[in-house]
Amino acid sequence: MSKSPTISFIGAGNMASAIIGGMLDSGFKASSIWASAPDDSHLQSIRKRFGISVTTDNRYCAQQADMVVLAVKPQAMADVCRDIAPIAQNTRPLMVSIAAGLGADTLDDWLGGGLPIVRVMPNTPSLVGKGAAGLFASESVTSAQKKMVQSVFEGIGMAVWVEDEALLHGVTALSGSGPAYFFLMLEALEAAATDAGVNPATARQLAIQTMAGAAEMAAKSEHNPAHLKKNVMSPGGTTEQAVNTFEEGGMRELVKKAYNAAYKRSEEMAKELAGKE
Repeated sequence: MSKSPTISFIGAGNMASAIIGGMLDSGFKASSIWASAPDDSHLQSIRKRFGISVTTDNRYCAQQADMVVLAVKPQAMADVCRDIAPIAQNTRPLMVSIAAGLGADTLDDWLGGGLPIVRVMPNTPSLVGKGAAGLFASESVTSAQKKMVQSVFEGIGMAVWVEDEALLHGVTALSGSGPAYFFLMLEALEAAATDAGVNPATARQLAIQTMAGAAEMAAKSEHNPAHLKKNVMSPGGTTEQAVNTFEEGGMRELVKKAYNAAYKRSEEMAKELAGKE
């Protein structure tokens, strides 16, 4: 990329670090990246690791940027936004929030109003470059700004846009919370195999590789999951017996119930966080 926009991170935790690493890998210049956090010793380790500029002053950090990534905990967001609002109103950067639950209107209100805002729902596999992020842009975000955000988050995986902000609740319940669902499956498979006499370390290795391989097949195949599942199942064979057991046990209904519970909680959190003054 010929010219990197200046991007500042307010908050320098694990997710911010993952995004910064992905940006550098995809061609952004370290000289165009800033980060702020309260702990200077942590910031210095970030500076040494990535070669970016750091400061404990959120306002100064925000003042440098064409795009500000709000990477603090949702519970701290109101105070952070109100603190940098005078700077944001003066410089008018693109504001990007990776905090779950906080709506664009709420963020805009805390920032003084009238700013372009993008909400991003990343997930923890972003930490290993395999993230899946849902993105929503407010009406004032330009197409160029959307491309800038997409280029940032594609550095840590895939990034897809939703047209309706409410759909981010669905993204949260799917890819945001989803890694834990698969970890639960890994945990259960490992335990079952161990109970059957397989060495625990071997069980874990096989379960992880099986899940990774199945995901890779699904990603590269032209067929849907139902077809791929059928291809593994021989009539009267072991896989058929296992899948039938899952179906008889109500696995589909349980997955839907779990997804809906996460969706509902995402909606509840949005209301709770927006009500915090």
